[in-house]
Amino acid sequence: MPLLDLSSLEAFVLVCELRSFTHAADALGSTQSAISLKLKRLEAQLGRTLLERTPRLVRLSAQGQDFLPLARDMLAANARAFAQEERGARRVVLGMSEHVAGPQFAALLKLLGAHDPDLSMEVRMGSSRDLLDSYDGGELDAVIVRRQGRRKDGTPLFEDRYGWFAALSSEFDLRRPLPLISQSDDCGVRIAAVKALRGAGIAWVDAVLG
Repeated sequence: MPLLDLSSLEAFVLVCELRSFTHAADALGSTQSAISLKLKRLEAQLGRTLLERTPRLVRLSAQGQDFLPLARDMLAANARAFAQEERGARRVVLGMSEHVAGPQFAALLKLLGAHDPDLSMEVRMGSSRDLLDSYDGGELDAVIVRRQGRRKDGTPLFEDRYGWFAALSSEFDLRRPLPLISQSDDCGVRIAAVKALRGAGIAWVDAVLG
C-alpha cells in the first residue's frame, strides 16, 4: 500500500484553511510553485481532484471536501506520535488586540487545538500598544495587533480601512462641536480620528468614551 507524504497533506490543509497558495507557502517557508507541485503529486497519488483552481479563487472540490477531514486526522495523529510525554509541556502565550478578535476567533482556537492537542495556549486581550510593550518585555510569545507608524517587524495579515460613521446631518447642529464616540485615549483608532479632526479644523467633544 503506498504511503501518503505528510508534507503534501500539510500543504493541502493549509491551502484549504488559508484559501491561498501564497499564504500557505509563506506559512511553510516554501514557495508557491513548490506547494502547487506537492498538491499535484498528492492528487495524482489519490487519483482525485482535491482543489478547483482559478486565477482569483482556490476552493475545494467535492472530493476535496471528503478528503480534508481525513488529512487533518492524519496530521493530528502524526503530531501526537511525536508529542512530549507530559501533556501541556508546550505553552504559547498569545496577545490579541481587541480590534482584531471577531466572530471567527473561537473557531480558529478550536482549529488550532485540533491540529495540536498537546499545545497549551493562553490568550491575553488588550490594546495594541500595551500588548506590544508586553511582547517587547518578553511576556508574550506572539501578538496580533494593529500596527501603525514606523515599526517594521512582524508580518501583515490584512489591512484595515478607516471609515466615519454618523447620524444624518439633519439630526444634529453642525455649528456645535461634533459628538465623538470612541475608545479610550490610548486607542490607536481614536488617536488617528482626533488627528484627522484637528487637521480639518473640526471642533469635537467626547459623547461616549469606551
